[in-house]
Amino acid sequence: MKIKAAEAIVKCFEIENTDVIFGYPGGAVLPLYEALRNSNIKHVLVRQEQSAAHMASGYGRALNKTGVCIATSGPGATNLITGIATAYMDSIPLVVITGQVSSNSIGRDMFQEADIIGATESFTKNSYLVKDANELPRVIKEAFYIASTGRKGPVLIDIPRDVQEKTIDFIYPQEINIRGYKPTFIGNPRQVKRAADMINKSHKPVICIGGGVRSGNAMEELELFVEKCKIPVVCSLMGIDSFDNDSPYFAGLIGSHGYPFANKMINESDLLIVIGARFADRTTFMMEKSNHRQNIIHIDIDPAEIGKNFETRIPVVGDAKETLNSLLEYSYKLDTADWLKDVQTRRKNYLKKLFAKKASLNPKLLINKISSFMENGSIWVADVGVNQIWAAHSFIAGKNKKFLTSGGLGTMGYSLPSSIGAKLAAPRKKVVASMGDGGFQMLMSDLATAKEYSAGVKFIIFNNKKLGMVRELQKNAYNENSFFGIDLGFNPNFMKLADAYGIKGMKIADDSEADHAIQEIFKDNEPFILECIVDPDIPSVPHMGGENYE
Repeated sequence: MKIKAAEAIVKCFEIENTDVIFGYPGGAVLPLYEALRNSNIKHVLVRQEQSAAHMASGYGRALNKTGVCIATSGPGATNLITGIATAYMDSIPLVVITGQVSSNSIGRDMFQEADIIGATESFTKNSYLVKDANELPRVIKEAFYIASTGRKGPVLIDIPRDVQEKTIDFIYPQEINIRGYKPTFIGNPRQVKRAADMINKSHKPVICIGGGVRSGNAMEELELFVEKCKIPVVCSLMGIDSFDNDSPYFAGLIGSHGYPFANKMINESDLLIVIGARFADRTTFMMEKSNHRQNIIHIDIDPAEIGKNFETRIPVVGDAKETLNSLLEYSYKLDTADWLKDVQTRRKNYLKKLFAKKASLNPKLLINKISSFMENGSIWVADVGVNQIWAAHSFIAGKNKKFLTSGGLGTMGYSLPSSIGAKLAAPRKKVVASMGDGGFQMLMSDLATAKEYSAGVKFIIFNNKKLGMVRELQKNAYNENSFFGIDLGFNPNFMKLADAYGIKGMKIADDSEADHAIQEIFKDNEPFILECIVDPDIPSVPHMGGENYE
């Protein structure tokens, strides 16, 4: 079948079950947009290309599939970069299409020419500059496969305009054979047996989970393993929704902004079983570097991450689901009753303090209350800053309640567009996006996208007129007299802004208004902006704040 290459690209998307694409058109992708116009694929026009990548990420994470976004050459492509890097750091599968100037003009500094392959090389899983249109079906097939297997991540395909206009004989490959790309899914049986033996010899074991558990669809296997071994669970920021937060085995978040008692727990444990986590600096910040009492088993699909930051006693390279299934074949006879009781007592005491009234409006209490209104399948999308940590501590995630955030790159502005993508993926589910007044203003132009496509996200703005996390870092690095460059001296009137976009809004400043506000935001399935006035001295976690919040 002979068709135009642009039409072939769209056919490839259809075969890969892509039903929504986020993008912003331009001259270098005109043939592709003409082909899209004649297809059944829904195109969502964003207001800034960075939002296209974040929306594709949110859409894909909501459905556990690969998201797709498109931008034109030059500034269109470079505007995608932060979104691509965000997805790469959090192992989110994306296929990113960029237009390029005509192939015979590349390298001659043409209008809107940029070397997007070179610019994104360090944070794409793979990338292609397609100069032969006949290669497009194979390239797109490989891109979807690479993005969604092994350690997942973004793959970029740069397609010159003249290539899109060629006519090709369309044949979509049935099989994949990529030299040098063979992810290991099954953990080595000897290493798995060694891990099982070490678990049986432990007295105070702890399981630490990351985003690889949900990404690998291993939640059920993890739950079975935890119940069989009776081991408490802590998590990284990306692993919050990989295990039921209401489970008696769940302790909480660890790391620089984790639960203090959970950090203490991992230092007390004699065995740490890390599953699907990079175990990066923010997660391990509070761990003792030379803890000779402790052994570490690290299970991850990416061998490059194992032992990178902490010495590992037993490395197991493999998919979380497959490796947990292998571990479940063994018998475990651990006596952890006292250990578990101690963990739950500490968690209960911590949460009691977390939700106590110490300010006019306690953002953690509000998040927790909203969380209780969100049924299974709901999605919370947290931005970056102190608001991210409040949400991470207070939203009750797990099972089918998802918690999306930018964990690795820490991208401010992520939550607004990502939540729109998630809502378009799950239109009947509750989707809430929380952010600070700084993060909200980074990509707020896409409120128009939410309104245009009736994406009923509930946007919560915690307004403290500051860049709260940077302010907190300055205070802890120097002192309270060192604040600089963190005051948002002018903010728009967020309620008038909501009105300008045709979106309902409400402003609250006290805990007593929370119940009524929650009733209002969930009255219908339309977008809603809830502005919350909060004290700038409320810290991310108690040990980062002053005595008023200890």
